[in-house]
Amino acid sequence: MGRWQGGGSGRHAVRLLCRARTTVNPMQPQQASVLVESGIYQYSRNPMYLGFAIILAAWALALGSPLTLLGVVAFVLYMNRFQIAPEEWALEALFGESFVRYRARVRRWI
Repeated sequence: MGRWQGGGSGRHAVRLLCRARTTVNPMQPQQASVLVESGIYQYSRNPMYLGFAIILAAWALALGSPLTLLGVVAFVLYMNRFQIAPEEWALEALFGESFVRYRARVRRWI
C-alpha cells in the first residue's frame, strides 16, 4: 500500500505545480514562477521527494530485509544535503520573505 501512497503524493505534487504553471524540474528551481503553498504543499515542502521515500520504504519492507531500510535513510540524508538545501536557497532568493514564512510554517518532509 505504501508505494501507492508514495506515488499518489508525487503525482498530486506535480499536478499542483503544473496547474500553477510553474516548473516541475527540481534541477532548475530558479525557473519557478509561483510559490505553491496549497494542497499537499501545505503539509510538506517536498511532497515529490516524500513520495519517493515512501515508495523506497514500502519496497524495503516488502523485501523483508532491515538492511534495505538503510537505503531509505541514505536517500533522505542525500536529498536533504544535496538537493533540498540548494533548492531552498534558490527559492528564498527568488521569493524572499514569502518563502521564509512558508519554510517556517511547513515542515520539510511531514
